[in-house]
Amino acid sequence: MFDSAVFGSLFLTLFVIMDPPGITPIFLALTSGRPAKVQRRMAWQAVAVAFGVITVFGILGQQILDYLHVSVPALMIAGGLLLLLIALDLLTGKTDEPKQTKDVNVALVPLGMPLLAGPGAIVSVILAVQNAGGAAAEQISVWAAIVAMHAVLWLTMRHSLLIIRLIKDGGVVLVTRLAGMMLSAIAVQQIINGITQVIQGT
Repeated sequence: MFDSAVFGSLFLTLFVIMDPPGITPIFLALTSGRPAKVQRRMAWQAVAVAFGVITVFGILGQQILDYLHVSVPALMIAGGLLLLLIALDLLTGKTDEPKQTKDVNVALVPLGMPLLAGPGAIVSVILAVQNAGGAAAEQISVWAAIVAMHAVLWLTMRHSLLIIRLIKDGGVVLVTRLAGMMLSAIAVQQIINGITQVIQGT
């Protein structure tokens, strides 16, 4: 009742796409200035939102995209543009403003979606569920991989808070700028991938 090959394949795919080590500086930058208790709650919320989105698209993904007449490339470009806006805020230091750091729940957007549950992860899960078909062992393995990946994400963000105690305020500013640069690169790559798929499809 368990297919280790299917589990390993999807888990590794999601690990590369969702990138727990890479999300650490972005999480620290977006949640800096908040109490540790709030940061821990936001780590849990971000993972819960990502899992909810991934689950919905895993079950009804293709039907949702077909109903809305939205193509996968369009989803990728839209996600990239949203991430680029967030990246520009990090690079220009706008996250230092109270309105940005105190009033906005970044656990929902952009952490939960589209950073964690982005177009790449959504498409990978849709394809994995479709490829599993009606085989119970493969379906169980697919969903076990999804759950395991989100557990890794939560553990990574939860324990990354220890870094803040070591790097202090100056380090947080440095991490924020680094996260902005990384996030902008991720955003541009998503847009390029979406445009490339559009060109290849025409």
